[in-house]
Amino acid sequence: LSAVDIEPGFARVWIPDAEEVWKSAELTKNYKHGDSTLHLTLEDGLDIEHKLDDKTKNLPHLRNPDILVGENDLTALSYLHEPAVLHNLKVRFTDSKLIYTYCGIVLVAINPYENLPIYGSDIINAYSGQNMGDMDPHIFAVAEEAYKQMARDERNQSIIVSGESGAGKTVSAKYAMRYFATVSGAATEANVEEKVLASNPIMEAIGNAKTTRNDNSSRFGKYIEIGFDKRYRIIGANMRTYLLEKSRVVFQADEERNYHIFYQLCASSHLPEFKNLKLGSADDFHCTNQGRNPVIDGVDDAKEMCTTQHAFSLLGINELNQKGLFQVLAAILHLGNVEIKDRDSDSSIIPANNRHLTVFCELMGVTYQDMSHWLCHKKLKTAQETYIKPIPRLQASNARDALAKHIYAKVFNWIVDHVNKSLRATVKQHSFIGVLDIYGFETFEINSFEQFCINYANEKLQQQFNMHVFKLEQEEYLKEQIPWTLIDFYDNQPCINLIEAKMGVLDLLDEECKMPKGSDDSWAQKLYNTHLKTCSLFEKPRMSNKAFIIQHFADKVQYQCDGFLEKNKDTVNEEQINVLKASKLDLLVELFQDGEKVTSPTGTAPGGRTRLSVKPKEIRPGASSKEHKKTVGCQFRNSLAMLMETLNATTPHYVRCIKPNDLKFPFTFDPKRAVQQLRACGVLETIRISAAGFPSRWTYQEFFSRYRVLMKQKDVLSDRRLTCRNVLEKLVQDQDKYQFGKTKIFFRAGQVAYLEKLRADKLRKACVRIQKTIRCWLVRKKYLRKKHAAITIQRYTRGHQARCLVKYMRQTLAAITIQKFQRMCVQRKLYLQKQAAALVMQTILRAYMARQKYQGLLRNHKAVFIQKHVRGWLARQRYKRSLRAIVYLQCCIRRMKAKKELKKLKIEARSVEHFKKLNVGMENKIMQLQRKLDEQAKDNRVTSERLNCLETSHAVESEKLKVEVSKLKGIEEEAKNNANRVTSLLEELERLRKELTTTQKEKKTIEDWATKYRDEMEKMVAELKQQNGLLKTDKDDLNRMIKEQSQQMTEKMTRALAEETQQLESDLNEERSRYQNLLTEHLRLEERYDDLKEEITLSVSVPKPGHRRTDSTHSSNGSECTYNSEFAESEESSRHGEDVTRGMDTSLTLKLQKRVTELEQEKSSLRNELENKEEQFQRARDDEEHKKSRGAELEYESLKRQELDSENKKLKHDLTAMRQSLLGNAGAGAGAPGSPPYKVLMDQLNSSCEELEVRKEEVLILRSQLVSQKEAMQHKETMTEPVHYAEDVHKMKDSGAITQAYLGLKETNRLLEGQMQQQRRSYDNEVEVLRGELQSVKEENNRQQQLLAQNLQLPPEARIEASLQHEITRLTNENLDLMEQLEKQDKTIRKLKKQLKVFSKKIGEMGAGQVETISPGQMVEETVRPVNIPRREKDFQGMLEYKKEDELKLVKNLILELKPRGVAVNLIPGLPAYILFMCLRHADYVNDDQKVRTLLTSTINSIKKILKKRGDDFETVSFWLSNTCRFLHCLKQYSGDESFMKHNTPKQNDHCLSNFDLAEYRQVLSDLAIQIYQQLIKCMENILQPMIVSGMLEHETIQGVSGVKPTGLRKRTSSIADEGTYTLETILRQLSAFHSTMCQHGTDPELIKQVRVRVCVCVCVHVSDPVCVHTRLRDRCETPQLLMDTKIIYPVTFPFNPSSLALETIQIPGSLNLAFLTRV
Repeated sequence: LSAVDIEPGFARVWIPDAEEVWKSAELTKNYKHGDSTLHLTLEDGLDIEHKLDDKTKNLPHLRNPDILVGENDLTALSYLHEPAVLHNLKVRFTDSKLIYTYCGIVLVAINPYENLPIYGSDIINAYSGQNMGDMDPHIFAVAEEAYKQMARDERNQSIIVSGESGAGKTVSAKYAMRYFATVSGAATEANVEEKVLASNPIMEAIGNAKTTRNDNSSRFGKYIEIGFDKRYRIIGANMRTYLLEKSRVVFQADEERNYHIFYQLCASSHLPEFKNLKLGSADDFHCTNQGRNPVIDGVDDAKEMCTTQHAFSLLGINELNQKGLFQVLAAILHLGNVEIKDRDSDSSIIPANNRHLTVFCELMGVTYQDMSHWLCHKKLKTAQETYIKPIPRLQASNARDALAKHIYAKVFNWIVDHVNKSLRATVKQHSFIGVLDIYGFETFEINSFEQFCINYANEKLQQQFNMHVFKLEQEEYLKEQIPWTLIDFYDNQPCINLIEAKMGVLDLLDEECKMPKGSDDSWAQKLYNTHLKTCSLFEKPRMSNKAFIIQHFADKVQYQCDGFLEKNKDTVNEEQINVLKASKLDLLVELFQDGEKVTSPTGTAPGGRTRLSVKPKEIRPGASSKEHKKTVGCQFRNSLAMLMETLNATTPHYVRCIKPNDLKFPFTFDPKRAVQQLRACGVLETIRISAAGFPSRWTYQEFFSRYRVLMKQKDVLSDRRLTCRNVLEKLVQDQDKYQFGKTKIFFRAGQVAYLEKLRADKLRKACVRIQKTIRCWLVRKKYLRKKHAAITIQRYTRGHQARCLVKYMRQTLAAITIQKFQRMCVQRKLYLQKQAAALVMQTILRAYMARQKYQGLLRNHKAVFIQKHVRGWLARQRYKRSLRAIVYLQCCIRRMKAKKELKKLKIEARSVEHFKKLNVGMENKIMQLQRKLDEQAKDNRVTSERLNCLETSHAVESEKLKVEVSKLKGIEEEAKNNANRVTSLLEELERLRKELTTTQKEKKTIEDWATKYRDEMEKMVAELKQQNGLLKTDKDDLNRMIKEQSQQMTEKMTRALAEETQQLESDLNEERSRYQNLLTEHLRLEERYDDLKEEITLSVSVPKPGHRRTDSTHSSNGSECTYNSEFAESEESSRHGEDVTRGMDTSLTLKLQKRVTELEQEKSSLRNELENKEEQFQRARDDEEHKKSRGAELEYESLKRQELDSENKKLKHDLTAMRQSLLGNAGAGAGAPGSPPYKVLMDQLNSSCEELEVRKEEVLILRSQLVSQKEAMQHKETMTEPVHYAEDVHKMKDSGAITQAYLGLKETNRLLEGQMQQQRRSYDNEVEVLRGELQSVKEENNRQQQLLAQNLQLPPEARIEASLQHEITRLTNENLDLMEQLEKQDKTIRKLKKQLKVFSKKIGEMGAGQVETISPGQMVEETVRPVNIPRREKDFQGMLEYKKEDELKLVKNLILELKPRGVAVNLIPGLPAYILFMCLRHADYVNDDQKVRTLLTSTINSIKKILKKRGDDFETVSFWLSNTCRFLHCLKQYSGDESFMKHNTPKQNDHCLSNFDLAEYRQVLSDLAIQIYQQLIKCMENILQPMIVSGMLEHETIQGVSGVKPTGLRKRTSSIADEGTYTLETILRQLSAFHSTMCQHGTDPELIKQVRVRVCVCVCVHVSDPVCVHTRLRDRCETPQLLMDTKIIYPVTFPFNPSSLALETIQIPGSLNLAFLTRV
């Protein structure tokens, strides 16, 4: 964050907070460089000052804009830092109830502590086959991505799930495996996916337990490999486990439980099959009752036991083995209840006939004497002898617990091995997906060996995670080809070296374990001596010599050295193992058959927090004893190395589980707990790596769409990338803040927020400007109306009020004089009486109140004095009694505690451990006492500060009271003064009351007069409303009649037009179909004719070996140009030609020639007929437009009638106003009859009446016209052919002079109306133009004034620069206007030139005396000399020049020898067509008609030749169909016809053909395209025909044919079908290949659609599917047959599709060998 980024009122920042971690605040004062504090306002409105760090001066983090809040990917945030990540997760979790969020490649999953309906089968199907970013974040999306990458990249995958206990790791791993089992299915009938899912309840029963953080916490780590075959279906699985917490078997903390399997056995003890286990309630066993809470809410252990047994059976573990397992587990419970007693201080004993030990021996099949003996003894071996030594009770109890843990570890490993055997694949595994469910980073108040191993594993995983994230970031930059620098990220390799390197922590621990007298203290000293001065990550605590601190990637952790050696050795009494090996229980013998002497369960003191172990490796028979004596740390390091090797060989996917709160409340977010886990799980490191580079990424189109408002019109170019580059260079000056990739723009952190701010400011200013203008216009309009109305009202009101005022003044003048003296006398008497009474009352009342106040003060003072002494005496008595009682109780309690402590000290004084604990206790007590002293000093300071504050406040309050007393004295003096003023005010009040009475009387008189005037006006208004209502009724009747007539006429005309249009379209389709059929027949005959001609030539000439060239003088369009064809001859072909020649008859040739001539004539007749149909269609369209124009005339007449009504209303309004003015002036006598004003008004009234009569006559005329039009239209509907309206009038019965007069009047009215409309339109246009010019002049004037004002404020240098800039802008605008005018003139010149050519051509034809029809392959010689138009010189005009002799080479390289595949893949679509057209443009430019004709003829013949030669190749036919259509579109687009130039750019309009009209050649190319299309359809049918029937028979929708497919089959491409068989997938692949080939060739989308429809019809016909055939035959009416003719040819159309590609930008590649072409 820089100082530039902070602006007051807009910048929102994050500041640290002790409770919420981060708080949002807004800047209220501008920040300047060097300020030490920021002035902020919190969201709750509290203003604070935030002090910056004196050393770093770092500013707080900025908040992201609101548009980015709630993003589903944290890396999409503009500002990437810890508060932004925490806030985004909180908003999604608490507000949106979304538990999943992406963080780059990491999925962050927050435990909702609530069952959510987002894991069903429908959700799995929704995510199946989708890309990772297409849908909301989900564990299924990660699983789908892993599955997809495994199938696509042929690489193994891993899903790493980590997090704290209770964060939901096991559930996430379970859902991922469920997803794989659902979407992939099994490769065999063994239901492997069910077995994979069935392993979950077994592992949860033996490996999960209830903890204070989680009711179903996994107490081991596991890595499950799910195997897949080549079709990516599940074939098996394998499980590896890590660090089982064996200490939980013998010890549980409060509110925790042992493993679930023990409670399931106890809950099922009443069942018959478990009677022999002699179990009971879980509270009866020491191993299950230590947590004092054996029940989990909502869990039925008996039902869970049934689920576990079912899972055992499903995985192939028989009932005998299950029974043996349950016996061993029950024996462990009984072993925990075996009580060992002291025999003496150095030995122990188990009482005889111990019930639990007896049951243990019975269940395990061992002897009671051996087990009871070796539980209390151990064997010591020396070099010469062996000793049996008794052990004390404490060691015996530890040995018993170690045995129980060891047995459980063996059972756990046995179950894991059998689960793996059951899930092992029977076929070869092709690939696998691994799911790693492992513990997260842990730190507690006391951390021991288990936390050390866990954090070591997390260090390794974090290193692999950092490297993978950095690698993906680097690949993204390389893929987009942007420069990148090495990103600095946290490398925890030094921490890993500290742990696992030579002389590291583990190495020194193993070395100390080998020492005979090794201890935790000596090991700690070795650590201090080795690493304290050499490694910065290793520290020593200040107050302890038995602990060390390691700086991990997440946090510093202090480890206590006590117990490290014992947990690392992890030994069990060998003789106890030998007793178990001699068991009669086969399963127990199988558990211990490896014969190891020293095993690896953990045996630790019961007081530890967690005790973990590693699954031991299987020992090979014959291995040395040294090999299986590896320590726990060594085994864990080896297994971890193997895990990392596996993960590095796969593509990892990360799921980080977050625990939102410790109370397990649903959807409750604790920021402190969340931020601890985010720091520990590596999410923030991912954010930091992303923020170090370019975290925000936008595609060019997204950036253009979002920030289009920041661009000016001139900045917008056709190239989006160039546009974005230009805009960004203007908006962001520092180019290091962004980079341009191939498809995206990369932004540094904070740049998107900056652009959003610019966008918001721009939109805000635009909105303000729009609102300002509109509000100004509305208010001004409203103001003018109100002003006009107010002036009118004021004029009349003021006159009336002036007259009334004069009258009122005359009347009141005399009354005031009389009232003045009378009121004065009355009021003075009243005042004197009231004054005397008030003075008496005030005197009595004030005296009474003073006496009452004095007595009250006296009583209060005496009562307070008495209460003070009584309460003091009572408090002293109570304190003395309490003090005596407390001292007595303390003496008693201390005496009792001292006695107990003395006894305890006497007992413990004998042991050495006492002194150690005493020292530890003393240190702790010293620290506690020091802490208490500090707290007391702190409390004293706080108390003194409070006393000072109270003293200060007391002084301030006393000052305030003094000020109030002085104020009250001043108020008392003011009250005395105010009492004197009351008398004068009362006199004034009496006088005003009298005036009010007089005013009320006068007001009543005025109101009576106003009521009478209002009644008269209402009567007059009622009469006018009645007349207006009659006129409105007439108007509504006329409107309704006109509307009904127009609606009926419109409906009839629309219906007739639709029918006629449909008929014309059907006729047009039939003609097009017939025409294309004839073209096909013509093509076939042409091919036959060519074959016969070649055969005749072969029969006549004697063949010679080698190559010959023969001239072909025939082409499909009768061209005069010849083309040389080359072919090879052999003896076999010559013999065949001789045989054909012998059977050839010359009459056959003549018949064929005659047939060709007839076909040509039929073709021309069909063409003429097609043109006639198109003319009829155009005529029908013109009739429709005429009807629409007639409807417009009717609407105009209706509008005119409405205008007349409005004018009539206006006249009546004027009449009413004049009458009112006459009535108003009647009193003054000015409007009396005979007076001049009266005469003027009467004249105006008469003229208005005459005008009203004229208008009524016009209304009657309009009515008569409507009636006559209605009759005429009815008569017109009855006629068979359309005739003119005037003929209908002449055919009426009343023909005569009236009809002629009526028609004349009607025509005159129409003429006048037309002239009036024209004049009105011209007037309106002129007014609009003048208004526009006036507005532009005003705007220009305002702009000039603003610029002038701005320039005057600038300094002289800046003023000169601004004036120059303004002048440049003005000249640029004028230049653009001149360029537009020049383009319009060029366009007019081209149009005139084309007309000149047409006229010259007609003149030449008339001079020759005959009109020659130009055949498709021939052009008319023009005698008119072409007009040379000067051209603007440009670098490249989009033309290619070639020599006449290079024409054959051009056709050969571009058509005959061109390979479509290379062109379609490497070059732009339609490149040959563009090159040919550019050559044609140059021939047109130089006005060479011969060159144009020969180029077009050679092109058409060459295309036909290549199609004849390679007509069976789909790619060739599709390629030339695309290029032929593109060549045809180019001829249309650049023809100069207005209908084809609508979508052209000005540059493309400049490239139009200028000399020749190639309309006939366009028809020839259209025919050629139709032939190629039919050949393409034929080629596709030949390819698809052998596939269709067999493929459809293999399809599963045909009843009785298909087999049953396994459910859950994924919609992915599996292995290729067997050769020789066709399936539906084969047909679909072939159709996809057709579609992709045509798209590569650049075929028009509309043409591809027609091809697709035609192919679908072909497939339906061959399959004879009734539904499909019925759909196709629905509109066919020729024959009622069901089957369709597969040889039928459907008409095809080629809609015009202009190209946006500029010709001057086309580059000719060297691979086409067209170096002889020259760019012009």
